[in-house]
Amino acid sequence: PVWAIGTGKVATCAQAQEAHHDIRSYLSKEVSQDVAEAIRIIYGGSVTGASCGELGAQPDVDGFLVGGASLKPEFIDIINVKK
Repeated sequence: PVWAIGTGKVATCAQAQEAHHDIRSYLSKEVSQDVAEAIRIIYGGSVTGASCGELGAQPDVDGFLVGGASLKPEFIDIINVKK
Protein backbone atom coordinates (compact mmCIF):
# COMPACT_ATOMS: atom_id res chain seq x y z
CA PRO A 1 0.00 0.00 0.00
CA VAL A 2 1.02 3.61 -0.39
CA TRP A 3 1.46 3.94 3.38
CA ALA A 4 4.16 1.29 3.66
CA ILE A 5 7.18 2.04 5.81
CA GLY A 6 9.54 4.50 4.19
CA THR A 7 6.94 6.35 2.13
CA GLY A 8 6.16 8.93 4.79
CA LYS A 9 2.46 8.42 4.09
CA VAL A 10 0.15 7.37 6.90
CA ALA A 11 -3.06 5.40 6.47
CA THR A 12 -6.16 7.02 7.82
CA CYS A 13 -7.33 5.57 11.11
CA ALA A 14 -10.30 4.07 9.29
CA GLN A 15 -8.05 2.38 6.71
CA ALA A 16 -5.77 0.95 9.37
CA GLN A 17 -8.67 -0.26 11.50
CA GLU A 18 -10.40 -1.85 8.50
CA ALA A 19 -7.29 -3.77 7.47
CA HIS A 20 -6.56 -4.94 11.02
CA HIS A 21 -10.19 -5.89 11.58
CA ASP A 22 -10.17 -7.93 8.38
CA ILE A 23 -7.06 -9.80 9.52
CA ARG A 24 -8.55 -10.48 12.94
CA SER A 25 -11.84 -11.64 11.38
CA TYR A 26 -9.97 -13.98 9.04
CA LEU A 27 -8.06 -15.50 11.95
CA SER A 28 -11.27 -15.94 13.91
CA LYS A 29 -12.94 -17.73 11.02
CA GLU A 30 -10.01 -19.81 9.77
CA VAL A 31 -8.14 -20.54 13.01
CA SER A 32 -10.13 -19.76 16.17
CA GLN A 33 -11.68 -16.92 18.12
CA ASP A 34 -9.15 -17.47 20.90
CA VAL A 35 -6.24 -17.00 18.49
CA ALA A 36 -7.87 -13.94 16.90
CA GLU A 37 -8.25 -12.31 20.32
CA ALA A 38 -4.78 -13.25 21.56
CA ILE A 39 -2.70 -12.32 18.52
CA ARG A 40 -1.11 -8.89 18.35
CA ILE A 41 -1.56 -7.17 14.99
CA ILE A 42 0.80 -4.27 14.43
CA TYR A 43 0.48 -1.37 12.02
CA GLY A 44 3.40 -1.43 9.61
CA GLY A 45 2.93 1.86 7.81
CA SER A 46 4.62 5.13 8.50
CA VAL A 47 3.95 6.27 12.05
CA THR A 48 5.03 9.44 13.79
CA GLY A 49 4.60 11.03 17.17
CA ALA A 50 1.75 13.04 15.66
CA SER A 51 -0.10 10.07 14.12
CA CYS A 52 0.47 7.39 16.75
CA GLY A 53 -2.24 8.51 19.16
CA GLU A 54 -5.18 8.16 16.79
CA LEU A 55 -3.80 5.03 15.17
CA GLY A 56 -3.12 3.44 18.54
CA ALA A 57 -6.68 4.17 19.68
CA GLN A 58 -8.11 1.84 17.04
CA PRO A 59 -9.46 -1.35 18.63
CA ASP A 60 -7.62 -3.75 16.32
CA VAL A 61 -4.28 -1.89 16.12
CA ASP A 62 -2.12 -3.49 18.80
CA GLY A 63 1.16 -1.69 18.15
CA PHE A 64 3.52 -0.36 15.50
CA LEU A 65 6.44 -1.46 13.38
CA VAL A 66 8.45 1.76 13.50
CA GLY A 67 10.91 2.80 10.82
CA GLY A 68 12.74 6.13 10.66
CA ALA A 69 10.77 7.62 13.55
CA SER A 70 12.71 5.28 15.84
CA LEU A 71 15.74 7.52 15.31
CA LYS A 72 13.96 10.68 16.44
CA PRO A 73 13.10 12.01 19.90
CA GLU A 74 9.38 11.53 19.14
CA PHE A 75 9.98 7.76 19.33
CA ILE A 76 9.29 7.95 23.06
CA ASP A 77 5.76 9.21 22.26
CA ILE A 78 5.21 6.23 19.96
CA ILE A 79 6.47 3.82 22.60
CA ASN A 80 4.17 5.25 25.26
CA VAL A 81 0.98 5.48 23.20
CA LYS A 82 -0.20 1.94 23.96
CA LYS A 83 0.45 2.08 27.73
